[in-house]
Amino acid sequence: MDKANPAALGLVGFGLTTVLLSAVNAGLLPAHGEQVVLPLAMAFGGTAQVIAGIMEFNTGNTFGTTAFIGYGAFWWWFALLVFWGGNKALDLSGADSAIGFTLVLWGLFTLGLWVSTFHLTRLLFFIFLTLWIAFFLLGFGAMLGNPMLHQLGGWVGLLCGAMAMYGSFAIVTNTTVGREVVPVGSRK
Repeated sequence: MDKANPAALGLVGFGLTTVLLSAVNAGLLPAHGEQVVLPLAMAFGGTAQVIAGIMEFNTGNTFGTTAFIGYGAFWWWFALLVFWGGNKALDLSGADSAIGFTLVLWGLFTLGLWVSTFHLTRLLFFIFLTLWIAFFLLGFGAMLGNPMLHQLGGWVGLLCGAMAMYGSFAIVTNTTVGREVVPVGSRK
């Protein structure tokens, strides 16, 4: 019996959570909607991705392991930061530049992973391309106090998250059918 492809779970956990937060960042949903993201970030964006990353480790996929566990940890960081900051367990007054710098560091991490996608599907190439751009826009938006960069980062994040959800759909569908019927831009 073939093993399941954990990337389907990891991509949808990442994509769905990213779309929701990006809709807030883009201004499509109210800023207070960020509170709705927190439990999703912990349960689906965080935990499900970490599980997918552990499953990828068992298949020997270094890229999948690093990406899913890394971004699962990102979602936990985000949720805890907003939750603890909102409940005053952390004093985040004046922390915009540090939060922005952290997002830029996530952008650098993503840029490094993006280089590896040159040898993977075109879909993964574009997911990681839009992700590092979104991180840089959000990070520099926070560091510079520029709400337009933040909003633009939200729009790029919407595209990124939607592509990740599409990737999950493609993996599930193609695996179920037994051949590629939903294209992902294979490079083979």
